[in-house]
Amino acid sequence: MNRRFLTIGLFGVLATLWGFSFLAISVGLESLEPILFAAFRYDIAAILLLGYALRSDTAWCPTDKPNVGAVLAGGVFLVGANAFLFIGQQTVSSGMAAILQSLLPIMTSLWAVGLLPEERISATDTVGIVLGFIGVGLIIRPNPANLLGNDVAGRLLIFIQVTGVALGGVLIQRFKPTLDKAALSGWSMFTGGLLLHVVSTSIGETFSLPTGTRSSAAVAYLGIFATAIAFLIYFTLLDVRGALETSLVAYLIPIVATIVGVVVLGETITPLTVVGFVVVFIGFILLKRRGIANIVDGTTKHEEHAKQ
Repeated sequence: MNRRFLTIGLFGVLATLWGFSFLAISVGLESLEPILFAAFRYDIAAILLLGYALRSDTAWCPTDKPNVGAVLAGGVFLVGANAFLFIGQQTVSSGMAAILQSLLPIMTSLWAVGLLPEERISATDTVGIVLGFIGVGLIIRPNPANLLGNDVAGRLLIFIQVTGVALGGVLIQRFKPTLDKAALSGWSMFTGGLLLHVVSTSIGETFSLPTGTRSSAAVAYLGIFATAIAFLIYFTLLDVRGALETSLVAYLIPIVATIVGVVVLGETITPLTVVGFVVVFIGFILLKRRGIANIVDGTTKHEEHAKQ
């Protein structure tokens, strides 16, 4: 019972931290270059997490293939792919960006089928996947008239971000890393942040540190709360729940982000977007009905595999 409530509590905290991150991104983009802004976020997180890992008594440096592979997967995909989110949110509202994250569990499931031997797709699962993509179509709503519009292009960029993040989570699970969670998170942040700095410089972004109160607060919140603390929680859930069940947090994030966006930024969400979100959610219910039941009864991924 306690383990179940602890897992649900961690999901709630993670959803809240990441839900507010979309507001922070919107605020920071008012004065910061998008990819450089993303790099600053992970710079701060890497320093905090690696500093914490260094002070602990556990092994903190990746030296073998599983841990190095997990760090690279985390850095390139779980972290680096978020550049597309920052670019996309220049033209997409924070609430819409969060709602697009609801595709994360669907994409995680698709990657898992190809990369995790234990995953299989049934006929019902296939229906769930199809519903998921129908829902995303309702959210993005491309058509010949607006296909190249800034708003649609931004949504497609965020779709790419979701696809990359989903791949990162599955690859980390596949590598089965043994590093301490803080070290794994920290090295992933360091690798991803370095990659983002290289990309930022190569495309000609102007390097400048955040100076205003709003931009500084946005970077600080993202680096400390939405990344360092949030990813510690994420990797904890990833270890006990697996990539598929952990990705369920994507359905809580839009609720937090949409409320915050409406209240603080005065954003609006269309009814068709809400319908699209609901369709994606129904699709995932069909796709991972067993995993959802495991979360409710507190069964870990290790216990579930032992039953099979």
